Amino acid sequence: MEAFLSGSVNVIHLLSPMAVWTRFGSHFPAKIVAWNHVGGSALTVARNINSLNDLGGKQVAIPFWYSVHNVVLQEMLRNAGLKIVTKQKGKLADNEVGLIVLPPSDMPPALLSKQISGYLVAEPFNAIAEHLKIGKILRFTGDIWKKHACCVVYMHEKDLQQHPEWSQKVVNGIVEAQLWCRSHRAEVARLISREHKPRLTPHIHAVIAQVVNPDSSRHKFYVSTGAIKHAAWQEHRIDFQPFPFESYTVELIKRMRHTQVEGNPAFLKQLNPTVAARQLVDDRFVRKAIQKSGGMKAFGLTESFTRQEVFQL
Repeated sequence: MEAFLSGSVNVIHLLSPMAVWTRFGSHFPAKIVAWNHVGGSALTVARNINSLNDLGGKQVAIPFWYSVHNVVLQEMLRNAGLKIVTKQKGKLADNEVGLIVLPPSDMPPALLSKQISGYLVAEPFNAIAEHLKIGKILRFTGDIWKKHACCVVYMHEKDLQQHPEWSQKVVNGIVEAQLWCRSHRAEVARLISREHKPRLTPHIHAVIAQVVNPDSSRHKFYVSTGAIKHAAWQEHRIDFQPFPFESYTVELIKRMRHTQVEGNPAFLKQLNPTVAARQLVDDRFVRKAIQKSGGMKAFGLTESFTRQEVFQL
């Protein structure tokens, strides 16, 4: 984010609520031009935690205050009758859950050492806890907010205005990559694991494959444990779909308004969610890229650039 704000880089992958925060909280002229992945996050807990209520009196980690992880987690906790605490001054009450921010890579070690009792974050850190047998998945976020965006493609507004041809090529490349990933899941798992060149991540193939190309038996297992409650949605553990639906941004801003964060979120109350969504998102380039790649149906969607948000705990 610092490199982006300083102009050192032109395009970044970031948490969707962070885009809202930088655009309207910091008044930085940038736009969401596409989504990166949908779903791909989960609430992972210690093996002795069997329900949300078991988290009472304990700490749970998130990657950042302005994250869809924080938004969804707080909705879950409130629905379970638990109180969120962001500034812990003493021992937590039995009906309180303390939220702390940790880098994702620090979350599994913190869970193992019992510094925290759970974390909600993007993959593959949930799969890492499963692989090491130090935690289990209590609920997938994509099973709560259907096909929600996690991270987005964020670009400087001046580049979109001054270099439209270059901007279009950037978005074309991202859309083409997402489409390829959808139909080459086994190869994606191989390419991005540390055992294979070009070694795009430090994670082992067994963990990556569990996320990108899981065995069908895993889906049945998660249905049996309650980690998946909406099996009819047929959600992938992680999926790729580039179009930034306006309805999602509108709903996100509405939910961010009653999500506790550190700092001053007063700017959110001043926003008209629909107007803000249109100011934040520039979908001109991704529309062209999607049509070039076979339309929305190529991503398993209906040929529509609108949808209704589904959020079911």
